[in-house]
Amino acid sequence: MIRSLPDHIVTYLNKYSLKKYKIELKIKSRISNVIVIPAIAEFENIKILLSSLAKNDSKFFNSTLVLFVINNSPDATQEIKADNEQSIDYLRSIIFNNFSAFYADEIKQSGLLVGLIDASSKGNELEEKHNGVGLARKIGMDLALTKFDYIQKSKKLIICLDADCTVKQNYLTTVVKEFTKNNYSAAVIDYAHNIDGAERECSAIVPYEIFLRYYVGGLIYCGSEYAFHSISSTTVCDTDAYIKSGGMNKRKAGEDFYFLEKLAKNYKIDKINSTTVYPSNRSSWRVPFGTGQRVKRFLNNTHDEFQLFDPAIFEILKEWLKLYNDPEGCDPEHILNRSKMINDELYNFLIKQNYLEEWRKIIKNSKSAKQLIHQKKIWFDGFKTLKLIHRLRDTVFPNINMFDALDRFLLKLKINNTINRNSKDIPALNIQKQYLRLLREIN
Repeated sequence: MIRSLPDHIVTYLNKYSLKKYKIELKIKSRISNVIVIPAIAEFENIKILLSSLAKNDSKFFNSTLVLFVINNSPDATQEIKADNEQSIDYLRSIIFNNFSAFYADEIKQSGLLVGLIDASSKGNELEEKHNGVGLARKIGMDLALTKFDYIQKSKKLIICLDADCTVKQNYLTTVVKEFTKNNYSAAVIDYAHNIDGAERECSAIVPYEIFLRYYVGGLIYCGSEYAFHSISSTTVCDTDAYIKSGGMNKRKAGEDFYFLEKLAKNYKIDKINSTTVYPSNRSSWRVPFGTGQRVKRFLNNTHDEFQLFDPAIFEILKEWLKLYNDPEGCDPEHILNRSKMINDELYNFLIKQNYLEEWRKIIKNSKSAKQLIHQKKIWFDGFKTLKLIHRLRDTVFPNINMFDALDRFLLKLKINNTINRNSKDIPALNIQKQYLRLLREIN
């Protein structure tokens, strides 16, 4: 039993948290913010990230815990375990003021409050079944709940970050102030991959970030309530939102998508544009899909990375959401029949999703119009949105050339597009960057 915490925190932890782990932390402070960072074989990047955080305004350092979850599975390679051991030794030298690690001096002198969860050493490894970033992130976020000063009335923020990121110098100040001023419950922070480095890496990351921003831009155009970037290193929520949403999941990849989706079913996901997280653009083995794998895929030349969803798909989604969310129309048979007028495959999708049967039950069990509106948001969530888009892609609107899609999409948005592609299917990298910068202005 966990004591000396508010009842709802205790209830959550007793039900969902793993009791095996603990936070190594020497200094007792009034914590209002915890930055949770899962890390596997990230020794060099941890130093770079901490140096980046140390350049933030130090007035928040006493109330902010930078919490690393150093993790691996029992069958991890010796190379991974050795790198993690270096990370643990380094972090402990900061936590326990051991000056034997000279490269920790800058962080010690900055006043950053650093904590450690050892999910790497023998006996502490992640369970094999769920070994991965989701479980590591969950361990850190759950244990963060035990370190907040709940006597203070200020927002208690759980801030997600990754070990291979850096952040803008106003990062911490901006996040805290935006949540406090606007009373946010959940938000995503603006991000930008480095597109001014080595050409090989930039050639891989530019089309991937275009893909990410095009998708979210399309959802914004459609009026979707799930139009936000699902990037783990940009996610922030307060403790109430975290608990009400059931906490982080244990997925080995895509944990950010599903966690934000859960948050979005109960809270608006706001956007913090006045600071930036800079994710890595490296190839990586750490997750089975996501940025690292997409970069690896590009560099291995195994897929055509210069394709996007046909903008016609977003037109269908936009019409569907207008019909579906019409407060005057709740008759599921009427909505289903009208969907066929929008597109046959939309109708077929709804049939496959048991739309009629499920919505008859929802209407029967709903006691108010407000509850029905909430149920609409829950039923047609971010995952169903993506599934519909994929069905339309696979049946009637196959992917098209990336830059053809962008030209057509920007025209729909009535954005003045002066980029000259010179009629090339795949323009030069500098032209691709112009498209990406334009998308960054949109979302």
